[in-house]
Amino acid sequence: MLILGESGTGKELVAEGLHRASLRASRPLIKVNCAALPDELLESELFGYVKGAFTGAVKDKPGRFQLADGGTLFLDEIGEMPAALQAKLLRALQEKTIEPLGGVQPVQTDVRIIAATNRNLRAEVEAGRFREDLYYRLAVLEISIPPLRDRKEDLPLLVSFLLGRLGEKNRKAVRTVTPPFLEALSRYDWPGNVRELENVLERALILARSDALGPDLLPPMITGAAAPAPDMEQPQHQSPASLEEAEKLAIIRALEENGGHRERTADALGVSRRTLQYKLKKFGLTRRG
Repeated sequence: MLILGESGTGKELVAEGLHRASLRASRPLIKVNCAALPDELLESELFGYVKGAFTGAVKDKPGRFQLADGGTLFLDEIGEMPAALQAKLLRALQEKTIEPLGGVQPVQTDVRIIAATNRNLRAEVEAGRFREDLYYRLAVLEISIPPLRDRKEDLPLLVSFLLGRLGEKNRKAVRTVTPPFLEALSRYDWPGNVRELENVLERALILARSDALGPDLLPPMITGAAAPAPDMEQPQHQSPASLEEAEKLAIIRALEENGGHRERTADALGVSRRTLQYKLKKFGLTRRG
């Protein structure tokens, strides 16, 4: 199974849901981020190794395939996997066996593979960077997750779900969000997708002093508010154009206050650097400018 979507769209959440709804739910769900590990380490993490396989291998170590036996192995960012390892993965899928590093006997495995990527794997196959046979092996069923900006009707459900999880993590329950809070979220484009939404909600949860979240807990990048307090004689509801202009002014002011340093500017605005870069490009605020 192959899950496709931009970075931060919630591919891992979908994989978790698929595992919980499957006949393998009582067995482990093991996750591997293929982009987070060096090539040589990724191989040993997936397939394990035997004692003496290399310097420092003082005992046998099972790989993620063995740890996921009977359950699901989630391979995130599969498009980053090197070509040599793609061949070994294909063999493991076809023969349902693995060979630990330094081992001479194949090990039988019973694992369901769910892979995910933010790359266009068809284009990667055409460019010769991803094996065509492995692609078709993984893409028996493809699930494409649209970016959050194209499914804003999901925001209420996502906010409810994420606040429940974040409340447990931070030991702080929030029972409701105000309509202006949801309205502000729905006006935003979410270049960082669900991951950015989760970060924004966690920030609001930490700052909250009541059981309801209001728009005052959102960063200026979300609300489009400029730093100065609005004049009391101004209308309560700004047009989209004026909101964008206020957002642009807030970014310019933050850049000036932080000497043009983008990381500090993003921190000051309460957003990720990825989101700031998206906004700089959107508003034509280049480094030179």
